[in-house]
Amino acid sequence: MTTLRNELARRVDGSLDRLIAVTQRLVAVASPNPPSDTEEIAKVAEALLREIPGIEVEVIEPAPRVKSLIGRIKSNRPGRRLIFNGHLDTFPILENLPWTVPPLGGVLKDGKLYGRGVCDMKGGMACSLLAAQLLAEHRDAWSGEIVLTLAGDEENMGSLGTGWMLEHVPHAKGDANICGDVGSPRVVRFGEKGLMWVEVEATGSPAHGAHVHRGTNAIDRLRTALDRLKDLEGIPFQAPPVVMQAIAKAKPISEPLSGAGESETLQRVTINIGTIEGGTSPNLVPTNAIARADIRLPVGITTEVLAAKLDEWLAPLEGVTWRAIRRFEPSFTPPDDEIVLRTAKVAAEVLGTAPAVNMRVGGSDSRWYRPAGVPTVVLGLTPFNMGGADEHVLVDELLAVAKIHTLTAFDFLTGG
Repeated sequence: MTTLRNELARRVDGSLDRLIAVTQRLVAVASPNPPSDTEEIAKVAEALLREIPGIEVEVIEPAPRVKSLIGRIKSNRPGRRLIFNGHLDTFPILENLPWTVPPLGGVLKDGKLYGRGVCDMKGGMACSLLAAQLLAEHRDAWSGEIVLTLAGDEENMGSLGTGWMLEHVPHAKGDANICGDVGSPRVVRFGEKGLMWVEVEATGSPAHGAHVHRGTNAIDRLRTALDRLKDLEGIPFQAPPVVMQAIAKAKPISEPLSGAGESETLQRVTINIGTIEGGTSPNLVPTNAIARADIRLPVGITTEVLAAKLDEWLAPLEGVTWRAIRRFEPSFTPPDDEIVLRTAKVAAEVLGTAPAVNMRVGGSDSRWYRPAGVPTVVLGLTPFNMGGADEHVLVDELLAVAKIHTLTAFDFLTGG
């Protein structure tokens, strides 16, 4: 087993050209969300899956042109099932941004690979595909099966992608899941904050701007409501000590990669008021105003608690209503779970230094796996300009992530 494991590591080292080529094939096909259309990228991903010897491939289409793929690789012995999860859709291309390279060109220069979706998460998918292929070539050495779930609809919260597969396809679930979504090979992410998008609306009565005493300003009412909304950032809660300890321990490694303040952000409710609309002219009292906000909540509090507080605080405000647009709960896999420990151990081996083991501020499709009882880690590529012009990844990290995925899967399925 040790000899084969070392051979797998060498095979990854010798596969850089292949990793780059697969990533470029994925980047070359636009898959922006909106409109959540993965018809064309699914064709490319299916072709890549079918290059894996002995794989069974299913195409899932719960809504027109919203396609996902499941690839199933069985060993010759019963055992555990390991999932590699990824998503096919990306942020919008936004060609009007100051790109210096073609957004779909997969340009390789100065040790960087460019293109929309290369870090979120077509490069990470290429790493998982390589891991699956190398392990498929040695299926006599391990027990159980490997399943790749390549989902559409992730950027739209995943209900027609990973969520649909977990509800309708039994083998989309497993004993553990490795997700190559954006992050860093130096940080093993075991959980993520929850989300609630809210819309707050205020109404008033019209008047001329010179006669404010004759009207009621909807924007003023909205301002008061938004102040109450921001008060949610101070709401008390109790997070599990194991999560708080992990966040604190990870800070020296994780914050330099993810930005100063990440640790504090992971431990509190945050509110971003993203849009405000109202009024038609400066000299008219506005009769309608509306704002939309992104609320992120840490482990230890639920969207139900936040909704109850908003009901309590906003109900007394005349002319103000609110509603939740989207919501999902925070989730985590215990940091001492086997898949977390194995991934961290392999990452230390590959990188030559211990990684951080931490929560994730942003969402991923892993939020579907954890409530389904599937222990999950997220380990992918460091994002550069994600969603902006000249999105890119470091080529060296492609090798590191691919090797971590390969060896962690091997160890998990052999018990090594």
